[in-house]
Amino acid sequence: MATTAAQNIVNGIEKLNVSVDDDSKTSATSLSGDAYKDKWGFSLEEVFKIALKFFKEKEGKALQLTYQSKLKLVALSKQATFGKFRPDLLPDVGFLDVVGNDRRQAWQALADMSKEAAMAEFVQKMADSCSLFQPYVEAHKAEKEEADRKQQEEEEKLKQEEEEKKRKETEEVARLAQETEKKKQLEQELQIRAALNQQTQAQFRQYAEQQFPNSKAQQDDLIKQLQDQHFQQYMQQVYQQQLLQQQQQQNSSTPNGDSSNSNSTSEHTKTAASPIPDGVTPISPCGDDEEAAITSVPKIVPASLWTRKDLKEFKDGLRSSKENVVRIGSLATATTGMAFQKLPFSLKSHIYIPEQIENFPLAAASMWTRKDIKEFKESLVKDKESVIKIGSGETVTVRVPTHEDGTCLFWEFATDHYDIGFGVYFEWTVSQTNTVSVHVSESSDEDDEEEEGAKPEEGKAGDVEKGPGSKKAENRPPTDEIIPVYRRDCHEEVYCGSHTYPGQGVYLLKFDNSYSLWRSKTLYYRVYYSR
Repeated sequence: MATTAAQNIVNGIEKLNVSVDDDSKTSATSLSGDAYKDKWGFSLEEVFKIALKFFKEKEGKALQLTYQSKLKLVALSKQATFGKFRPDLLPDVGFLDVVGNDRRQAWQALADMSKEAAMAEFVQKMADSCSLFQPYVEAHKAEKEEADRKQQEEEEKLKQEEEEKKRKETEEVARLAQETEKKKQLEQELQIRAALNQQTQAQFRQYAEQQFPNSKAQQDDLIKQLQDQHFQQYMQQVYQQQLLQQQQQQNSSTPNGDSSNSNSTSEHTKTAASPIPDGVTPISPCGDDEEAAITSVPKIVPASLWTRKDLKEFKDGLRSSKENVVRIGSLATATTGMAFQKLPFSLKSHIYIPEQIENFPLAAASMWTRKDIKEFKESLVKDKESVIKIGSGETVTVRVPTHEDGTCLFWEFATDHYDIGFGVYFEWTVSQTNTVSVHVSESSDEDDEEEEGAKPEEGKAGDVEKGPGSKKAENRPPTDEIIPVYRRDCHEEVYCGSHTYPGQGVYLLKFDNSYSLWRSKTLYYRVYYSR
């Protein structure tokens, strides 16, 4: 009886060894790692774990295996998990424990088979043994893809939330910085406005009372408008001064810089817009900091000093006046009080000497506009001297002498329907009368020729480029351009302006219609001075 049982065990082992040799051949033809990824969607180790799980769950149910196949799968799982046979990993079995001995012998039969080969053979046998294995793997694949998709979505969501949080924090910081800067600029603007308004309040109030003597509300509106325009002009000067300083720094940093650039910039700065009426002196900017400029509001214009060579003529001209000759004793100090005098001029010719005025650039004029053009024209239409009809191709020059009691000239003008050219010049001469005169010429060139009164033959000996009358022009009073002639839309708004007296002389207000070949213009104008 015992002999028969032992014989059966030996026969079973021999049959098992034959089966292992056949399966080893199959494992030799197993797929590579990349091929498993392409076929199953998992790595070899992952698909082995799925196959082992399928074996444990479905064995005896959906998976029906023979005894030999089950022994082989168990041995392959041990080999794939632990490698070569290890006795310590299996419990001791008795001689009569057939299943235990079969499993031990099946694992030993795999010998030195690698873990990867064992995994591959296990998966292949599982796929061959049950048709449900492949759908089972595909279900795990779909589950994994869904989990990966959700994880990716979650990561992207967290990333977007983090980016949105950082963006909002950055925007909040930028907004706070912008509000702080805006508040600072507003405070600086209020300080500058307060300083400018304090400086010009009296002049603007006087001008507004002249324009609207019976309306306090209109006076306040006009003063506000003038103050706003004054502020804008001041800020424009600050920016121009900053630009000039930057250009000067660039020129100074360049070894061979072109000095003509800085000269042209300086000339442009001189002609920049200046504050409005009554000789209001603009605040001189102090560097690039506007806050520093606030403290530099000038109360008194700096004095100028220069010298003249005509010492003998100067003393001869004053000897007859006892008030102008003072004898100062040794170790004595004399203080004189005299009325303000304008720039010196030749007593004989009543014409300024060019050498005496060339170092005195004119202050820039101020110009602004008003919307009450209808009321302005209605107030002047009854005054025939204030309404001039300028024919097509003509130029009208209004000569306004400086007044001995005035310090600043104001002008206002408007037209009907169409624009007109306008410019202001200053003639350095002393007029014998304070009367305003109007001169009409066919063109601005003809106006110059008539004033020169030159003869054609007189130009032959002079400069050819000057044309006829160049000799005569040399004897004319010096004339400076204050505002160049440009076309103004004075049919839409009242154009106003002012200029501080540079000295004694005659203002030339030119109204140019020479560009119009067919249309004549009706001009409404008014000029006056202020103390």
